[in-house]
Amino acid sequence: MTASVMGVWSHRNALRLLVRRDLAVKYQQSVLGYLWSLIEPLAMGIIYWFVFGVLYGTGQHLGPAKDSYPLFLITGIFAWMWTNSAISEATSALTGQARLITTMRVPREVFPLGRVIGRFAEYVAGLPVLIALAVYFGEFRLGMNLLALPLGVLLLMVLLTGVAMLLSSLNVLLADVDRMMRLITRLLFYATPITYPLALVQKSGMPEWLKTLYELNPLVGIYQLFHAVWYPSEFPSNGLLAISVIGSVVLFFGGWWVFRALEPAVLKEL
Repeated sequence: MTASVMGVWSHRNALRLLVRRDLAVKYQQSVLGYLWSLIEPLAMGIIYWFVFGVLYGTGQHLGPAKDSYPLFLITGIFAWMWTNSAISEATSALTGQARLITTMRVPREVFPLGRVIGRFAEYVAGLPVLIALAVYFGEFRLGMNLLALPLGVLLLMVLLTGVAMLLSSLNVLLADVDRMMRLITRLLFYATPITYPLALVQKSGMPEWLKTLYELNPLVGIYQLFHAVWYPSEFPSNGLLAISVIGSVVLFFGGWWVFRALEPAVLKEL
């Protein structure tokens, strides 16, 4: 696996070109271009704010910071757009570029990895919006809480890379993977503290075994890190952070190993 990682690093220029090409193709016929990477999550944020904030009063569970619930919501949705888009696009990264994969002399890992990095670039484009909202709601603080952002980004990047490697290779051999992941990502959206604080789950009447199962989702601790940038009280516990770190690393190595193991069969199928 070390040789595989080094191979990707030695072809980082090809990876950069693939990312730039994918971004250019995605927005080339769009009048608003990259602004769509901001418009879509902001529009989703308005919808979810009306449903969860206005109708159900979810923001009340943030305590003194309840008035800044829109910031909490948009923070989670921006990170989710990166997660959801990366999983969706990486799943078809090999099947959608079969001719390029069989002709370019580059490690095949760069194709699913390029999708993850491309969607990360869109997430970065939204950070000024998050900062502006944090300033507006009075939740912007210069302190150790800001370190939660790079840590959350690192863990999510590691996790998504592993998932991308796993799904892109499996999808070539099993056509049902793409459809299955559409269902799983919908479930993950509500099984992760994106639109609601984790305290809402912890204080609920759910059975303890179900709460434990919920917290075994590595994304729970990762999304707590994203929220903790503006809400330090949301920083994950040591247990949740350990689950996120271990889960991300296991998925990274497991996904990369499966990709390498299936590569001969994948190339034959392509």
